[in-house]
Amino acid sequence: MMEQASTKINAMPKNNEIYICGFNMSSLSPNWKLGVSVAGIFILYICFGALQEAIFSANDLRSYSPFLTLYQFGIYSVLSFLELRAHGYLLFNPWIHLYAIVAVLTLGSIALSNASVGFLNYPTQVIFKCCKMIPVLLGGVLIQGRRYSIYEVLAVLLMTLGLICFTLVDVSIQPKFTLFGVFLVSLALCCDGALGNFQEIIMKKYVRSNSEILFYSYSLGFCLLASVLTISGNLLPSFYFFNDHALQTYGYGFIFSLSGYFGVQFVLCLVHSHGALTAVTVTTFRKAVSIAVSFIMFEKPFSQGYIWSGLLIVFGLYLNLYNKNRSSWNTAILNKLKSYHLVKSDATSILTA
Repeated sequence: MMEQASTKINAMPKNNEIYICGFNMSSLSPNWKLGVSVAGIFILYICFGALQEAIFSANDLRSYSPFLTLYQFGIYSVLSFLELRAHGYLLFNPWIHLYAIVAVLTLGSIALSNASVGFLNYPTQVIFKCCKMIPVLLGGVLIQGRRYSIYEVLAVLLMTLGLICFTLVDVSIQPKFTLFGVFLVSLALCCDGALGNFQEIIMKKYVRSNSEILFYSYSLGFCLLASVLTISGNLLPSFYFFNDHALQTYGYGFIFSLSGYFGVQFVLCLVHSHGALTAVTVTTFRKAVSIAVSFIMFEKPFSQGYIWSGLLIVFGLYLNLYNKNRSSWNTAILNKLKSYHLVKSDATSILTA
């Protein structure tokens, strides 16, 4: 059956080819790839965050946030389908049960994340979403039986401490803070953790492409959410509400969805061309800018505790990254120290061991 599936799919893009909006980025020089990727990440994700907060600030969207997710999934399904067709894919897959699980987790992650914006200070939501490693590590232990190093455990502990401190600051200064918002974004993170592990299983065990996984995740998620809204009787009321506020819902939501979809493509391009360290540095700085934009555009109280809590989380992120690149990082650090005559040459074998 697996052989049958492989004959139904035309040649995939080569591993060294990167497409964004239908354009092949592989022919660009490394510097151009870096510049285009960084510009795309900042422009699209800052736009994504500002529009997401604007949608919930302009309207009381708490009761209708699932319809926003449905609209978002519909756009993502169309875009991922067009991407598959542009690369010559013919859709056929015998592992639909695995994709159904991924679709449910994707739906839970995005729907709960969207809903949490209506109950949380937006910077708090962004900080929670930075800590995806926490549920990923727990999911790796429970789903794949993995064991993790002391560096990864310390990274998770630092992130957890940062989240606790950030939340305590929020409780002390935010008049509309609700634990329900924390509950929603925490569930979204749990879905993220399980989702990453299932996506890894599909990509490694069945050798499927990112584009195919995205298409099935969003299209099946769209059908599932549409069914739930129809059965619960919320589909038509949500539709009428969106029609009454078309610009702030359909208009903002369309640009918001496009920004989120293509933002992922630019992140993948940056990882492919310049590695995970550069990508994490850029995306971390981008999130800091998004938080700053949120404080500037949408009036809210501020405390220095946000900065210190955020630094704990950033340190945890880089500790995890160091764990994955210990050998190369130690070598680079030693070479730099040796160039300043700060260490002896025989120290190399100690730190790189």
